[in-house]
Amino acid sequence: MRSTTNNQVLERNFIAKWRFLIKEYELIKQHRHVKYRFVSDFYQAHNTNRQTFFKYYHRYLNQPFDTSLLPAKRGPKWKTRRPHPLVERKVLAERERGNNRYEIHNILKPKLGKYTPSPSGVYNILKRHQVNRRTKKMKEAKRSIIKQTPGEMGHIDCHYLPQYLIPGLKKLYLVGVIDDYSRVAWVEVVTDIKALSVMFAALRTFSFFKDIHQITFKEILSDNGSEFRGNLEQHPFERLLKEMDIKHRFTRPMRPQTNGKIERFWKTLEEELVHETTFDSLEEFVNELHQYLYYYNHERLHSSLDQTPPVTFLQKSVNEICN
Repeated sequence: MRSTTNNQVLERNFIAKWRFLIKEYELIKQHRHVKYRFVSDFYQAHNTNRQTFFKYYHRYLNQPFDTSLLPAKRGPKWKTRRPHPLVERKVLAERERGNNRYEIHNILKPKLGKYTPSPSGVYNILKRHQVNRRTKKMKEAKRSIIKQTPGEMGHIDCHYLPQYLIPGLKKLYLVGVIDDYSRVAWVEVVTDIKALSVMFAALRTFSFFKDIHQITFKEILSDNGSEFRGNLEQHPFERLLKEMDIKHRFTRPMRPQTNGKIERFWKTLEEELVHETTFDSLEEFVNELHQYLYYYNHERLHSSLDQTPPVTFLQKSVNEICN
């Protein structure tokens, strides 16, 4: 049987076909074609479409050689889309430390510059190496590396309560703080979220952590709301943190996941205390809220703390540090 592997007849036919089509197209554009008035008729008659035709047409205009009219090899070229193996190793190393794709992107960006893969690119690397789901070992590594002591960072946020909760009170808010390391939380009730009201609620919350659990915060993470952010010398909350020597950190704009621990706490509070529940008075709600906070801190098992309550985990950690 005759071999057709090196037969150039197909290449010549392909080149002749596209030369003919390009000539026909240019006649139509010049309004000189005797048969076709519109290019849509031209595409239909030759069983092609605009995207396919222009791929070869523009390729030929840029490089007017016969080889430009031949089908090119498909798929990405080397190093055009697949990251360098060194970059992949750095991504996997950060994954072993328990970081998610957004954290890995932010960690590597100062080191790799323009070669840093995007968060979606990081996820593709993790999925390709089958580590897109964090293991228990990774979660423990993240805890031990990033947050090593209570009070290293606190998360603060405001939460709006539904209007049906207490008859006669249309606006009611919660100001909550949670310790990143131990997950111990405390909440104060306010009727507005002006900067001054939030500042006094935060002050009472900081006093609770210091007096009851001996936790003094070094950093506080908040969103970019006006109740938390403003002029360093005039804004009440900013002044409070400055007087208490607490560093103020902010979440990325439009990224509530950055403050995910307090956001997850609000969801738990809504599901277990607030949802489809009403109270006769503000005093009754505050009393129930304090009872729930005691249950949350002392009795409720926390999945990220090896199924132990936050206060138990905190006491265990303090004992280990002292010993």
